[in-house]
Amino acid sequence: MEQLAEIFSGVGITQLTLGNVTMWLIAFVLFYLAIKKGVEPLLLLPIGFGVFAANFPLTGLLEEGGLFYIFYHFGIENELIPPLIFLGLGAMTDFGPVIANPKTLLLGAAAQLGVYGAFFGALLVGFTVAEAACIGIIGGADGPTSIFLSANLAPHMMGSVAVAAYSYMALVPIIIPPIAKLLTTKEERAMVMNMTRMPSKTEKIVFPILASIVIILLVPKSAPLIAMFMLGNLFMESGVVERLTNVSRDQLMNIVTIILGVGVGSTMTAETFLNPKTIGVFAMGVVAFAFATAAGVLLAKLMNLFVKNKVNPLIGAAGVSAVPMAARVVHNMGTEANPQNYLLMHAMGPNVAGVIGTAVAAGAFIAAIL
Repeated sequence: MEQLAEIFSGVGITQLTLGNVTMWLIAFVLFYLAIKKGVEPLLLLPIGFGVFAANFPLTGLLEEGGLFYIFYHFGIENELIPPLIFLGLGAMTDFGPVIANPKTLLLGAAAQLGVYGAFFGALLVGFTVAEAACIGIIGGADGPTSIFLSANLAPHMMGSVAVAAYSYMALVPIIIPPIAKLLTTKEERAMVMNMTRMPSKTEKIVFPILASIVIILLVPKSAPLIAMFMLGNLFMESGVVERLTNVSRDQLMNIVTIILGVGVGSTMTAETFLNPKTIGVFAMGVVAFAFATAAGVLLAKLMNLFVKNKVNPLIGAAGVSAVPMAARVVHNMGTEANPQNYLLMHAMGPNVAGVIGTAVAAGAFIAAIL
C-alpha cells in the first residue's frame, strides 16, 4: 500500500491546483491572440507555451538543471538573450532617417517621459522602486529591453511585464491614434514634410561607432544592449560581412526568440503570477504607453515654435520604440488627413531613436537602483 501511495503521489494530476488550471487558461488566451488574432505571434506563442508547460506539476522543468531553468538562468538571468535580440534588431535597422534629420532624436527621447511618468505613478500606488522601474519601461514598447530590465531588477515580475510590453506593442494601432488625434488638429496631421537628404555610406558606417561612444560613456549600464544594437547595424552598413548580417537577423534571431519566449513564459507560474500586482502591471503599462505617445506629440508641437523646417506632430507619436509598427501607424494617420502625405521615412527617425532611448532609460534605472 505504501508503494502504491508513493506511485500515486508521483502522478501529476494528484498535485494539480486551481492556480495551475487558471494559468493554463491564460496560456490558451495567449495562444488565441497569437494564432487567431495575429498579435505578436513570434513572441506570444512561445511565451504562451512556456506558461502552459511550466504549470504542469512535478515536471522538474523549473528545478536546477531542468530545461526551462537552463533557458531562464543561462539565457535571460545572465543577460545573454536580450542583447542578442538587439544584435538582430541592429542588423535590420536603417539609421538613415535619424542621420538625415537629427532633431528627430529629441522626439524619441521625449517619448521616454512616459517611462518616467509611469515610474513615479507606480511608486505612488505602492510598487517598490525596482518594480516601478520595470513597469515604467513598458512605456517604451520594447519587449527585449523590458525583459532585460526585469531580469536585473525584479525577476518575479518578468512574465507579467513581458506579456504587457508585447501586448501593448501589438495594440499600437489602437492606442496611438486616439491620443495623437486628441493632441493635434487636422491641419497639423495633414502637414507635408519636405524630403530629407540621403545620408552617405560613410555617415552610416560612422554613426553606430559614434553613437556607441556617446551613449555608453554617458550611461555605461546600457552597454549590453547598445553595443550589440550598434554592432548589428555596423554589420549591415559595412557591406563586408553579409553572412554575419544574415545570420544575425534571421537564424540567430529566430533561435533566441524561441528561447526568450519559452524562458519568459516559464516564469509565469501560478505562485508568481496570480496576485494583485499583476493587474497593476497591466494597468500602469497602459498609462506608461499613453504618456510616451503624448510626450512625443507635444514635443513636436513645441519644436515647431522654434525651428524653420516644421515637423508633422504625428511623427512624435512614433517615438515609442515599437519598430516599425508605430511609424506605419503614424504614416497611415498622415495619409488619412492628406492623401499626398508620406510620413513613413520621417516617422522612422523618432521610431529608431525610441529604441535607443528606451535602452538608455533601462541602463539609467539599473545604475540608479542596483
